[in-house]
Amino acid sequence: MKHVLLIKEIYLEAFRNWGYIMLKRYFKAFSFFCFFLIAVVIYAFLYRVSTGFVF
Repeated sequence: MKHVLLIKEIYLEAFRNWGYIMLKRYFKAFSFFCFFLIAVVIYAFLYRVSTGFVF
């Protein structure tokens, strides 16, 4: 029984911070994706304004 508790403690210690790291990476990737989309929208708007598109 002592070995099972030791293995359980090692497992919990190894993966304790894993969720936080994955969440942090997800938000970082999501923020870069959002900034990229905003840049595309600004580029498209400036292109339409510079070519004389009628709104």
